[in-house]
Amino acid sequence: MTIGPVLGVDPGSMATGYGVIEQTKNGRINVLGAGVIRTSPKRSFPDRLKHLYESLCRVIAEFSPVCAAFEQVFVARNAGAALKLGHARAALLMAAINNDLEIFEYSALEVKRAVVGYGRAEKHQVQEMVTLILGLAKPPPQDASDALAVALCHVQSTKVQDLIKLELG
Repeated sequence: MTIGPVLGVDPGSMATGYGVIEQTKNGRINVLGAGVIRTSPKRSFPDRLKHLYESLCRVIAEFSPVCAAFEQVFVARNAGAALKLGHARAALLMAAINNDLEIFEYSALEVKRAVVGYGRAEKHQVQEMVTLILGLAKPPPQDASDALAVALCHVQSTKVQDLIKLELG
């Protein structure tokens, strides 16, 4: 089982969600922090990448996660958007890698299945379940909610892996 805080990241070139959770010994999951890193289209693309990198490094320094779970890139609308998203994701991955975090990746289907129980769930359903599972007073912003869902998916996946190891002994 993962010991320590888990950072979930929902990559985006304009808005990147992050969420940091930690599971207590009694199984309760606490939210340590969540938010959205926004970039301005008025800035050059390299400046936006630098902002994403530095902002995620600050989040990592603040919450000291032991690992980072990233949502895998979904097919973008066009090649240009896909390329920009890939660059943004690489900058975010490098922030985690350069801070010595172990990296895990999950597809949107896996995340939705882990949190909602249905891989084709809609964004608002994921947001509602994240709010319910984590006992939040109000739903977090969409991108932050998606990042918390990625972190929850990792915690669930880790539990399953631990059970498999116990069974195989």
